[in-house]
Amino acid sequence: MQEKDKETFSFINERRKEKPINKKKLAILSLYILGMAVLFGLVASLVFAYMQPKFGEMFYPAQLPTVTIPKDELAQTEETEQQTETGSTEGTKPQPEDGGMQTTEQIEPAAPQELGIADLQVMQDKLYDVGREADRFVVTVTGVKSDTDWFNNAYESRGQESGIIIADNGYEILVLTERKVISDAREIYVTFVNDVTVEASMKKYDGNTGIAVLSIPRDRIDEETLNAVTVAVLGNSFAVPQGMMVIAVGSPLGTNYSILTGNITSTNNSITTVDNNYTVFTTDIVGSSDGSGAIINVYGEVIGLVMQDYSSEGEQITLTAIAISDLKAMIEMLSNSRDIPYIGLQLSTVTNDIAQEYDIPKGAYIKEVKMDSPAMAAGLQSGDVITQMGGEAVFTVDGYENKLLALTPGENVEITVMRQGTDGYKQITCMVDVSVLQ
Repeated sequence: MQEKDKETFSFINERRKEKPINKKKLAILSLYILGMAVLFGLVASLVFAYMQPKFGEMFYPAQLPTVTIPKDELAQTEETEQQTETGSTEGTKPQPEDGGMQTTEQIEPAAPQELGIADLQVMQDKLYDVGREADRFVVTVTGVKSDTDWFNNAYESRGQESGIIIADNGYEILVLTERKVISDAREIYVTFVNDVTVEASMKKYDGNTGIAVLSIPRDRIDEETLNAVTVAVLGNSFAVPQGMMVIAVGSPLGTNYSILTGNITSTNNSITTVDNNYTVFTTDIVGSSDGSGAIINVYGEVIGLVMQDYSSEGEQITLTAIAISDLKAMIEMLSNSRDIPYIGLQLSTVTNDIAQEYDIPKGAYIKEVKMDSPAMAAGLQSGDVITQMGGEAVFTVDGYENKLLALTPGENVEITVMRQGTDGYKQITCMVDVSVLQ
């Protein structure tokens, strides 16, 4: 019996009892996990919504609409350059449009009408009406700079000049002005005709002429101001004759929104700058040496830019303006954030008369090679005559400029020149690395 009991109780039989489920705690835990999941999803959605535009701008930058400025017909095109070289256009006249038949019928001129003092005043009032309407595309540009005086005290300086609204691409308003006043500016402000001031930023500038294009996002400008301003129409300055009646707007006297009237006294002057030559209009309008703005015709179209760097010396001067048609290609490039190609040459055209008189090859004559320029690095020299650029013939400085503006900074271009030696002119080829003038 004892042995049987011993066998029966020789070990302990242990049985584990399952802990009962606490349904209340389980429900609370489930609700907590669900709440955290909802909170995480909400936070993730907000972060995604906030960062998505930034990631889009980072990986897929928005492409602004391209600004297009129609070019004007040059007085001499590439085709007529070659024709002029061979002399095929000399003495030719435009043909009549009626199949070559010329009429002999004489049209009697209208009898001149005598104008009185009142008529002259009416005409002057109409000119000022055109000027006041043009004020809608005129702005005042202010550059704020930080500096220190002799005693190392910090102070702010402000420079002002006028500008003109040249484009509205739907996202930004573009303003054409001079870089001189806003160079190294800490802040740039643009004041519109209704005295509303908005902060602007530099888009691009040309280191040669000093012309700059400013950008103002449209969402910074209120609706009332957008309705008060307009975009300037850039006219055809190639069609401007001597004696044409014009209006100066902007700040030709150094004060904002001045309006002056007068006439074009000369259209034959030009200035030679690096890689470009520009036509300069002179007027009988007395202005200020620190004046700026634009010259417009009686239709309100801009035909010239008044720039401080190209004004005559003296406190009271007659206004001069750079012909707008010569600047259109460059303005379009700056408006689309493109750099202006730079080689570093001052040129003049070798005309047929000059070529025959001095026995010089026809082309673009190099008057000066700028120090440390791509042209100097490539071996171009003063006295060389450019005859080809990128494999295409060059007959005039205009042809050289057009081919240069078609290039991209960083690109290599082959320039062929005729260089005078002891045995006459010899053909030389140079490879030039196109750059940007800062």
